[in-house]
Amino acid sequence: MPTPTTSPSSPSPSPSPSPSSPSSSSSPLPSGAEPTDGTPVRIGALVPLTPPGWVGAGRHLLAGLEAAVCDVNAEGGIGGRPLELLVRDTAADPERATAAVEELAGLGVTALAGEYHSVVARAAAARADALRLPFLCSSAVLDALTDDATDQVARIAPAQSHGWRTYGDFLLATGHRRIAVAAQPSVYWAAGTRVLREHLAPHGGTVTVLDTAGPDPEGLCDALAESGATALLLLAGHPEPVVPLVRAVRRDERLAEILIGAPAGQPELADWDALLGPDGAAVPFLRYLPDRLGPLGTRVEAELRRRLGETPSFVAFEGYDTVTVLAGLLRCRGTDRAAVAAAWPSVAVEGTRGVIRFSRRPGIGVWQWAWPPVQVADRDPADPGRFRVLYDDSSGPVRAG
Repeated sequence: MPTPTTSPSSPSPSPSPSPSSPSSSSSPLPSGAEPTDGTPVRIGALVPLTPPGWVGAGRHLLAGLEAAVCDVNAEGGIGGRPLELLVRDTAADPERATAAVEELAGLGVTALAGEYHSVVARAAAARADALRLPFLCSSAVLDALTDDATDQVARIAPAQSHGWRTYGDFLLATGHRRIAVAAQPSVYWAAGTRVLREHLAPHGGTVTVLDTAGPDPEGLCDALAESGATALLLLAGHPEPVVPLVRAVRRDERLAEILIGAPAGQPELADWDALLGPDGAAVPFLRYLPDRLGPLGTRVEAELRRRLGETPSFVAFEGYDTVTVLAGLLRCRGTDRAAVAAAWPSVAVEGTRGVIRFSRRPGIGVWQWAWPPVQVADRDPADPGRFRVLYDDSSGPVRAG
């Protein structure tokens, strides 16, 4: 399947332009050169659009990126030049993402945006750093997005340690100290398990790991019942093996009082509800939205809902904010890559969820927005299409209405 690409006028990905097409025939400009003929300013976008990538998340991320590009161009673009996305499907494959970064760099993009999967974003960040190509990561949360500190990479999403500590606070506030995790082997899931264990331990909390590669869902339910845990966290891929596991736990009478949680946010997207229905309700997850959106966020939410045909997730807002930040930088600093990378610490841009500024945080090698709003929410058992906010990182427990 050809790697998709899109332009600001395209609501969905289309095949990559041929070398003779107008959008790809021009040679990359030397660094620092500013054309005056109205040629597009190009941003490369990394998005999971095909399996085994989480296609639902990729669809929301792309909708946010494209909506922001349309708004930027409606406001005159970048110094009168249109902003254009060159989208590449990473399919949750680090090698594919690395190749896409190299291709996009050769096509003369000014910066990179996007990516949802942390391990893929890590590979993309390493290659972007080596090529001196600015990369604003939209959604990947792994703390160690790069091995060493870099000036080339910044991130919109909160670091995993920050969000998952908030989830740990939610567990403690709701009386859960004996936690089991159904975990797949992964740098991301291992990091999340470590954050939870270290955060809960001072409060008497324990974390037991149940390997999803071992027993079938019924066997894992046996191990869960024997563990004495009061909560099971799903640290595994969606839809497999998470969906069969949720169904098995819901049908096991021994586990009727077990809280099922999904800190990585699987229940946020519509395919969770479509696959699980009532079984997918009351599964608390992390999402990065404020209690109330401001005027910009409210307007963007309506546009994203129109594009997606469903409630936009926080991932869509992350995509919109990514392009908004890059457009602000390009308007102020020009399209020279070095100038963009040097400007991360001076950013102060109004996004959909607050003013975005980047800073250095201990243990994180990239420029970080510290912090987007963090909530713990779930789908209402009385109406799985409705979300309830259960916990807010700024105010603690929230009475679910």
